[in-house]
Amino acid sequence: MHPMLNIAIRAARKAGNHIAKNYETPQNVVVTQKGSNDFVTNVDREAEQLIIEIIRKSYPDHTIITEEGGELLGKDDDIQWVIDPLDGTTNFTKRLPHFAVSIAVRIKGRTEVAAVYDPMRNELFTAVRGQGSQLNGYRLRIAEKRDLEGAIVATGFPFKHKQHATPYMNVMSKMFEQCADFRRSGSAALDLCYVAAGRVDAYFEIGLKPWDFLGGELILREAGGIMTDFIGGHNYLASGNLVAGSPRAVRDILTVMKDELSEALKR
Repeated sequence: MHPMLNIAIRAARKAGNHIAKNYETPQNVVVTQKGSNDFVTNVDREAEQLIIEIIRKSYPDHTIITEEGGELLGKDDDIQWVIDPLDGTTNFTKRLPHFAVSIAVRIKGRTEVAAVYDPMRNELFTAVRGQGSQLNGYRLRIAEKRDLEGAIVATGFPFKHKQHATPYMNVMSKMFEQCADFRRSGSAALDLCYVAAGRVDAYFEIGLKPWDFLGGELILREAGGIMTDFIGGHNYLASGNLVAGSPRAVRDILTVMKDELSEALKR
């Protein structure tokens, strides 16, 4: 096993176990509002700290980028650990058992290692660049949909970016004429892993942050999927606007989107 994957798994499991334990005691969860429709809990921060401590023990010089703590610069900035300690915080606060810990390791700007852990189902999704992706040790291969007809498409409403509501709903309406159905689970990291596992056929969302999707992206790619921005390019790291799935599914979604996007969503 890749040594950094070993540490990522250890950190993800420890954080996930802490989250699961607190899920059973909601009276101990303190919710704070960070911004419009954006919340954080004491459990997010505690889980993040557990992850940082495990990484620092093995790799004290690496840089760590976290959702809650920001960038913790190390002596070696070529290696970055990108962490979302609790992807699906709203689900967690509502006691809806669908959320995950996401950890990605980037070396010189490329994601090389990823671990996404769902503590409620004890499902561990992992990937190492060039070595495939796995779910609890079993190899993942993406479901190859020939087109959107019959496809189940996962998404996330742009609840932090409601200025995009009209083009988003137009895309949804147009896509619904072709696909079978939609899923909206509340965790981008798990949505991408579910595409990799063939549980859904494709996924798109507006305005994500790198820690939301970098772990899931490598797992998706190593399972045979692709990811683009809304015009088929590679600007999703900056824009947070992404489409993921098999090459054919992504092509069909981009075709649906083409005439519905505002100028802001084409960047």
